[in-house]
Amino acid sequence: MDGVELIRDLRSWSAIPILILSARTTENEKIVALDAGADDYLTKPFGVGELLARVRALLRRQSKASEGGSVVVFGDVQVDLARRAVTRAGVPVHLTQIEYRLLALLITSPGKVLTHRTLLREVWGPSFVESSHYLRVYVGHLRQKLETDPTQPQHIRTETGVGYRFQP
Repeated sequence: MDGVELIRDLRSWSAIPILILSARTTENEKIVALDAGADDYLTKPFGVGELLARVRALLRRQSKASEGGSVVVFGDVQVDLARRAVTRAGVPVHLTQIEYRLLALLITSPGKVLTHRTLLREVWGPSFVESSHYLRVYVGHLRQKLETDPTQPQHIRTETGVGYRFQP
């Protein structure tokens, strides 16, 4: 797993600060890492004082962030993003890594329509943006496991021709 994949995976369940320390200095590499979810990017060589100041700034921002946002409840489903735990009516629900990443991405953007391309890029990676059949199959799995009536989903809604929306 490369660093960008690690950042995406970590962002699917955690909001901890991510500071990239790298010898890679091209603008595109920085953009990719920041767009994947990194909070800051520092290139080598760097001064220890600058590193410490950036860490302090990230920790200040995190301490101000709400801690209560790591548990999302909808219907009889509870998702603890910090622990990567999903329960339905108090019973643990097993989700594959892909199912969990897809669910986490949807629930961290409540009410917002996420396009097929966005979901495919963020969950499977950029080489899968044209593979919408993967998305349909996994959304179906999530609905089977989490919706009261998977044929009439209340929380994982289809936006025809566009993508999906999480409705808490």
